[in-house]
Amino acid sequence: MSSQGTESPKDISQKFPHTYAILLAVVIIGAALSYIIPAGEYERTEVDGQTVVVSGSYSAVEQSPVGIFELFMSIPNGLIEASSIIFYIFLIGGAFGIIRATGAIEAAIQKVMDVVKGNEKLMIPVIMLVFSILGFTTGMAEEAIIFVPIGIVLAVALGYDAMVGTAMVTLGAASGFIGGMFNPFTVGIAHGIAELPIFSGWGFRTIIYALVLGLAILYVMHYAKKVKNSPEKSLIYTENKAGQINFTEDVFEFEQLKKRHIFILAVFLIGIIVNIYGIFQHGWFLTELSANFFLIGLVAGLIGGMKVNAIFDAFIDGMKLVVYGAIIVGFARAILVVLESGVIIDTIIHSMSSVLDHIPNALTAIGMLVIQVIINFFIPSGSGQAVTTMPIMVPIADLQEIPRQIAVLAFQYGDAITNTIIPTSASLMGVLAVAGIPYLKWVQFVWKITLLWLLVAAVALVAATLINLQ
Repeated sequence: MSSQGTESPKDISQKFPHTYAILLAVVIIGAALSYIIPAGEYERTEVDGQTVVVSGSYSAVEQSPVGIFELFMSIPNGLIEASSIIFYIFLIGGAFGIIRATGAIEAAIQKVMDVVKGNEKLMIPVIMLVFSILGFTTGMAEEAIIFVPIGIVLAVALGYDAMVGTAMVTLGAASGFIGGMFNPFTVGIAHGIAELPIFSGWGFRTIIYALVLGLAILYVMHYAKKVKNSPEKSLIYTENKAGQINFTEDVFEFEQLKKRHIFILAVFLIGIIVNIYGIFQHGWFLTELSANFFLIGLVAGLIGGMKVNAIFDAFIDGMKLVVYGAIIVGFARAILVVLESGVIIDTIIHSMSSVLDHIPNALTAIGMLVIQVIINFFIPSGSGQAVTTMPIMVPIADLQEIPRQIAVLAFQYGDAITNTIIPTSASLMGVLAVAGIPYLKWVQFVWKITLLWLLVAAVALVAATLINLQ
């Protein structure tokens, strides 16, 4: 579905090494570095329930190089050490699989689209708001793919182009993903590793989310208005004329919203509220959250009229969708296993912290953001990136005397923002393949809002540092 002489999203994505191959390569490099980098350790102590690095306590220790077989043992050991996170992802994925099988989410979105269809002023902001909510509560990413055709049909019916329809869905979900207030797959995992209360700092995140979403809505509406007034200004005008993007009104529609769908959505909302209450009032962590999501899924399936076997079939299907990201967590953990076995992780932390010692804390936070943006190109899985980077970034935050919440924010924004533009993002490339939009045309459309979001993130990190966000 790409224009002649233009590479398709699939062609471009296949030019990059597989994420698992990249992670294995990093594990091998980590093992090799254990022969080169001097071994060393910090002393650690417990402060207010957190294991913190004691500043100035770094000292050299005996070298402990990682052998070949030990290198490969790091993979199963990484999976074992990250098992609580991996099963957390599987159980939540399974629960969402059941909810999706009931058709409740699709029916609700169909209802919203029906209501705003024909109303140009409401369509873009309302649809983007809805998908952003799914972004910060369920971590919607690949799931957005199935809604893109409907978004395109609506946009074209109102005189826009497929770029507008695609952007409404994907940038809406991305805005919520960036906000991440209650995203269990990124912020939840990062908070667990950083030993912070899960979803703490949600008020600050909500303010940034509102700004990110507002900018995205204005951006898409500006482009939409330009295309409607002058169709030839569409970035995909050539593809439209060539018939390469051709969604018609007979594109599939989801079933209509029924009472059982409303009850299922109510159960989901109540479940989220219970999770938030449990986190802040009873200190719930991954085990309790997993159990509650599993319960939400079961209740939703029963309300949806699903038979027991169908419920668990949907549960398995939901887990299948998150296998890629869940197992990445184990591979990413293997990197830490190797660095710890070689006793060089503290040496790396010491070296990075020494470089940052004479830099203002606000710039340290921006430096963390830059590092996360770079790493995200190679590890686009949010949960995998959290497991890879947070064990290093958290001690650096401690040594630089900035709140751990800043390290989590830097990860969150560095991971989420560039997912809208990097060719290694499976969800992005899937969306573009379904929409028939050439990757380079999408980059031409989205680079400005991506840059704006990164500027917002940088300012947010500076502000969070100045107010000492906890």
